[in-house]
Amino acid sequence: MPDRPADRSADQSTRRAPARPRWVRWLRAFALLVAVTGVVGSPWWGPRALARLDFFHVRRVEFEGVRYARAAELVALLDVDTLQSVWQPLEPLSQRVAKHALVTSAEVTRRLPSTLVVRVLEREPVALVQVRGRLQPTDGSGHALPIDPARVALDVPIASSADSTLMHLLDGLRQSEPTLYGRVTSAARAGQAELQFVLGDITIRTTPDVTVARFKDILPVETDLARNGLRAVELDLRFRDQVIARQP
Repeated sequence: MPDRPADRSADQSTRRAPARPRWVRWLRAFALLVAVTGVVGSPWWGPRALARLDFFHVRRVEFEGVRYARAAELVALLDVDTLQSVWQPLEPLSQRVAKHALVTSAEVTRRLPSTLVVRVLEREPVALVQVRGRLQPTDGSGHALPIDPARVALDVPIASSADSTLMHLLDGLRQSEPTLYGRVTSAARAGQAELQFVLGDITIRTTPDVTVARFKDILPVETDLARNGLRAVELDLRFRDQVIARQP
């Protein structure tokens, strides 16, 4: 008996449906994006509705700008878990992180679908101050910072005290003249009317009312001395509009 031809109808029923054109898939994705955007931009009930979806539960937290603070401490202050949604109010989260002693300000944003991004501005140490036989990192306002120098390498000067005048000048140099600030190895108050800074093998003597601009007056003097093959061991800024160089 001759072979019977295959049943074409059965063969056709087992074939896969043709894939949708790419433009159809893009259109569906665009429609979903528009729908989510519409809900987000709607009144208060929009984010509240999205917060009920497991798809928007917090699965990841990213920190930016963190150098000195311990991540575990910031996570504890943030106090979120995977049962919470990224659509919860963010301002309370920012306020909680900002309570950390090393944090000046914090801002929490969301990255859909499931990530919270915490941008942190930290307090910057400007000096290590000798306190009861140990070195205490201190900021430009003279506040002690809870940073362990044994854990975090700090390339900052050593100061004799957390004198606000010393700290203010060091902070000004750090922000506007980082190269000059990087040369300062130590700073101290020498009586009520004088501050002293050591820059390598040069001592700078100045008055407490010195500004960053005035402190920079040592630079052209150093350049001029070097041009003439000379070296100073002390530069004195205590006299108005003068820089007195003392040689060895």
